Amino acid sequence: MTTVGQSLYQSLELPLPGSGESDDFLLVYGGSTATGTLAIQYGKLSGCRVVTTCSTHNFHLVEGLGVEATFDYHDPDCAKKIREYTEDRLAHVLDTISEDNSTKICEESVSSNGGIISSLLPVKHARSDVVTKHTLGYTVMGEAFSMDGGMMIPAKREDFEFGKVFCRLSTKLLARQSIKAHPHQLGVGLTGVLDGLEQLREGKVSGAKLVYRVAE
Repeated sequence: MTTVGQSLYQSLELPLPGSGESDDFLLVYGGSTATGTLAIQYGKLSGCRVVTTCSTHNFHLVEGLGVEATFDYHDPDCAKKIREYTEDRLAHVLDTISEDNSTKICEESVSSNGGIISSLLPVKHARSDVVTKHTLGYTVMGEAFSMDGGMMIPAKREDFEFGKVFCRLSTKLLARQSIKAHPHQLGVGLTGVLDGLEQLREGKVSGAKLVYRVAE
């Protein structure tokens, strides 16, 4: 949830729910992921015209969240269709996958006038008129921390202050059921976790989180 907040409201600079509305298009690439389903809901609450990508078997999930249009990322013409649907006006993109084909599709979907892509992982885009921003959720803690390899990330006061505002807002939205959690599949025991890991390795988990009662 923190990652969604930083991506939409710090990186893409969309208006917070309740603080004004944007009728701009927002592309959420990977709409059936946990980050994607939350981003769709927040984007809708900010007044955006949300479009998304996912596999066809997850269309029902994202359409149930109120997206305006859904595109199959396996389609070779995916980016072309997104640009046509958005009438070459797409300027805000959240890439929840941030690797391989997602980077290419997101970049090619953006308006010919340019735009901003917020990615969950560090990526590069070839277009000079596309601004790329990277989200790192840990910065909302307001403390310096180290990454793998020893790289130090300094404390960011503005992220800490934003985090407090966004958490208060999200608490209210959850209480009103304006935001719903990502679907989950409930399993039992630690042995079930092993089975779940195998399902992940085989790519059998899509559009849901695996949750286990380890005490059982």
